[in-house]
Amino acid sequence: MPRKKSVKKSATDFKTRADEISAFIYASVKHLSDQYVSWAHEYAVLRLYREFESLILDALVGAINNDTATIARRTGVAFPKHLTDEVCEYLIVGDGYFDFRGRDGLIRTLKRFVPASHYLVTNVEKRKYKKALEQLSVLRNLSAHNSRVAKRRAKDVLNQQRMPEAGAWLTKQDRLKRIIDSLKSLADDIHAAAPF
Repeated sequence: MPRKKSVKKSATDFKTRADEISAFIYASVKHLSDQYVSWAHEYAVLRLYREFESLILDALVGAINNDTATIARRTGVAFPKHLTDEVCEYLIVGDGYFDFRGRDGLIRTLKRFVPASHYLVTNVEKRKYKKALEQLSVLRNLSAHNSRVAKRRAKDVLNQQRMPEAGAWLTKQDRLKRIIDSLKSLADDIHAAAPF
């Protein structure tokens, strides 16, 4: 009998990696110039986004792997009871990669594969995570692209008149820590709700 994918383990792994990102920033602040600290924060938000994407992809794979009826209810297609992780991932990403556009895009992506009542959707939709998820996405895009569109979107989401570099914004008022803490709390909620 194939083993079930552990969404609980994926949530725990995400929290460990988020703590490592925090430790990296804490060490950087002590030894780097202000400019390099800002760059370190930009790297950290990119890394945090990557780790969060990985958590969500693993959780979706786990949701399908643990209960193929989940995706069958959503798609109307009957799937065999046991699918490998690789097949589950292929159902989600095809021959591409996993990505989503902001919090609302993440919710739409989740709903493509699981019902609206599924614990992944209900936890991501919680109001208390909205701000952190929106900030994570716009700051990741600003760090990665630094385009006019990314700056305009960041100004809107972050309620800023002028938008500095993403790293400079993150260095103030424990902003990165607040985003990390919120995402770790979301991981805790996913961990608590996941059957495996």
